[in-house]
Amino acid sequence: MDMTTVGDPGLLDSLQHEVAVFARRAEQTRLGGVGQARNSMDRAAYLLLNRLDKEGPMGVKALASGMGIDSSTVTRQVAPLVDTGLVKRTSHPEDGRAVVLQLSPRGAARLAEVRSSRRLLMAELTEDWSPQEREQFCALLTRFNHGLSARTQGKHPES
Repeated sequence: MDMTTVGDPGLLDSLQHEVAVFARRAEQTRLGGVGQARNSMDRAAYLLLNRLDKEGPMGVKALASGMGIDSSTVTRQVAPLVDTGLVKRTSHPEDGRAVVLQLSPRGAARLAEVRSSRRLLMAELTEDWSPQEREQFCALLTRFNHGLSARTQGKHPES
């Protein structure tokens, strides 16, 4: 099936344009939040810390796999987080030779600060939205991100 002919071409053109504008504006602001924490944590650091917080300590390979990136990228992105004390390297409890990455108490505090700041930004940007509109936007954006992720991981059939 030729996906370029599915749906309203004008609507699909508008959608791709709005996604491009969103990506540019998100990078410009880094959706960094408000207050002192604004723009204080880059996207890669935030995503790594967030995953360690939600899933607990893990090795580089597991972290990379869960994020859909390669191990060398994770290693490169984690290095400054270890240097600044936001992430700790520890020995694997069952295999002392293996290294496990873990969110440090300092990292957890910093992540909480950034999350709070970003939460305030989301509240400001959607202050005139109903709770249902916020939920619908979040659900659709989540679905869109899952589709992008599946496509980049080769799980979406090419047409």
